[in-house]
Amino acid sequence: MAEVYELQEVEVWDGNMAASHAMRQAQIDVVSAYPITPSTPIVQNYATFLSDGYIDGEFVMVESEHAAMSGCVGAAAAGGRVATATSSQGFALMVEVLYQASGMRLPIVLNVVNRALASPLNVNGDHSDMYLGRDAGWVNLCTYNPQEAYDFNLMAFKIAEDYDVRLPVMVHQDGFICSHTAQSVRPLSDAEAYKFIGDYKPKNAMLDFERPATYGSQTEEDWHFEHKAQLHNAIMRSKPVIERTFEEFAKLTGRRYSIVETYDIEDAEVAIVALGTTVESARVAVKEARKNGIKAGVVSIRVLRPFPYQEFCAALQDVKAVAFLDRSLPAGAMGMLFNEGVAALYGGTNKPVASNYIYGLGGRDLTQSHLQEIIKELKENAKAGKLTHPAQQFIGLRGPKLGFN
Repeated sequence: MAEVYELQEVEVWDGNMAASHAMRQAQIDVVSAYPITPSTPIVQNYATFLSDGYIDGEFVMVESEHAAMSGCVGAAAAGGRVATATSSQGFALMVEVLYQASGMRLPIVLNVVNRALASPLNVNGDHSDMYLGRDAGWVNLCTYNPQEAYDFNLMAFKIAEDYDVRLPVMVHQDGFICSHTAQSVRPLSDAEAYKFIGDYKPKNAMLDFERPATYGSQTEEDWHFEHKAQLHNAIMRSKPVIERTFEEFAKLTGRRYSIVETYDIEDAEVAIVALGTTVESARVAVKEARKNGIKAGVVSIRVLRPFPYQEFCAALQDVKAVAFLDRSLPAGAMGMLFNEGVAALYGGTNKPVASNYIYGLGGRDLTQSHLQEIIKELKENAKAGKLTHPAQQFIGLRGPKLGFN
């Protein structure tokens, strides 16, 4: 029996510690992990909890991130509650096994502390790893601060393990800006947190010898398409479970989350669309812009997969111009958030002037000055009814201004 961990009503945690405590409270059976900056403290903290007697489960230290996710797949297929964490190059090494986990419908929780991908090598935050894994068949949840890193980890287990979903879930937080920034966090007690998540109920466990199950079979052209179609259908139909989980969490804690969240959007003529910690910076910029007479708002996406097409379109139904902020190198295309957001708007009645801003690669700051310039350009686009600048621009880049039409 694990020791009781005494928590204060308000703790001062960074995003990594917040995620670690949520994992501890979930009473995970197996954490299989390999350390990588900036996610290392998540599994390091968890290992400390184990050595101090606060955890009954197993911590398996492996030789690579590929092996870490392989260990998670094996433990989950055997019938255990499983989680781990990674970042950047480690996430890239995991990608092969991410597809195995989703294809086998294993409810693993993966904390991804977002960081740039090499080369050149960089340990700071951007969304390159988030974008790399978006099509791996996992539900993707996005957080903005340590409180949310804690909250969304608790909800991730409940979503993943629901029999109407039964899919692995990633919980994203920005490297260093969230993962290593300490803020006030209001945790649940261990008993409350575990009651919210509930007991783990295995399905098709390989160690249930009374009900034999097959994992990792080969299908080729005869059944592969059907399996992938079922996976896609499960992801697209997971939204009701996600919304129900958000509602249950709100009733328990008073902290209410939505698949798509808005700020000052009701009368907005222009809007910024962003993910991660940038959302809070954009809200500050919008508040200042309104003092200067610009009706601006912010739209943020909590659930990157399944992409919330209808909710996103509804949030921007009255906006005249919108800027999509992508924190990842598009490498020959418009940014991912721009492409998916415009695709959503294409199916709606309102088609605002849309522009794409690439920013923050490798941890480069996005300043309030940058955001005010973006908002001013949005106002010009709204007034003209068309783009008044290149469709895609790189913000905060040293050297000549870079833009593409």
